[in-house]
Amino acid sequence: MAAGPLAVRWLAYELDAPRAGVTGHARLALENAGSATWRARGKNGVRISYHWLDPLGNPIVWDGVRVAPPRPVPPGEKIELEVPLSAPRPPGRYLVSFDLVEEYHFWFAEIGSKTLDVPVDVEPRIVERRLRVVVDGPPNAETKAALGAQEESLVEDDAVAVAYVIAGAAPAPDWSRRLLDAHAEGWPAVGGAVLAESRRDRARLAAWKPGGGRNPRFGEPLLFPSLLDGLQPGMHAGLPAYDGPDCLFDGRAVVRLRPRSGRPPA
Repeated sequence: MAAGPLAVRWLAYELDAPRAGVTGHARLALENAGSATWRARGKNGVRISYHWLDPLGNPIVWDGVRVAPPRPVPPGEKIELEVPLSAPRPPGRYLVSFDLVEEYHFWFAEIGSKTLDVPVDVEPRIVERRLRVVVDGPPNAETKAALGAQEESLVEDDAVAVAYVIAGAAPAPDWSRRLLDAHAEGWPAVGGAVLAESRRDRARLAAWKPGGGRNPRFGEPLLFPSLLDGLQPGMHAGLPAYDGPDCLFDGRAVVRLRPRSGRPPA
């Protein structure tokens, strides 16, 4: 603890077991060890927040969720706070560094106060790699063969992720592995590329062509998505799709789309 007008004494903490990409909670007990009262005034004033650092102290995610104290905190007063704690991606060993911030001015650590640095093992988002595939329409021989050749064994019950395809579509053998890898890294919604074989489909699905890597800022809905946490698909271009936040497009997870695959018209 450092002395000064703005200083904090950390008294106790308790963290939910963090999983990649999931928001849990941290419960903190702290004391105003400085000589100035902590006040929160609308969007201004004192907040508690955190940074995610690697084990060497390099910042991975600098700005965590902010929480204001429940009331003005005069010098010497102790408070307890619950802070939403959004775990980073991918899983691994991190430091979560709690600090107070005077919004739009400075972090307390910049003026000599001490942070609370907690080593944390962030676990994969999914505990088991259990993927179920839902086929829209009776699957033909090509779809059945493609699903049977997946690197990850598919399940009917107790799935942690559900992927959606249509009859006549043929996922590449590594499709299931890439989807589950992305879920384990913390993404609740994952979709891949579409290898369209007809000229018409190639033109209208050009944005989803195979190639490149992973894109968390993909500007289109995910096609043939795999979804966690009770998320539900919609439709786009006549195909199962998901258009929501916190999505990952993987251009290497390829589904081949034959002409006249039985899908409804766009």
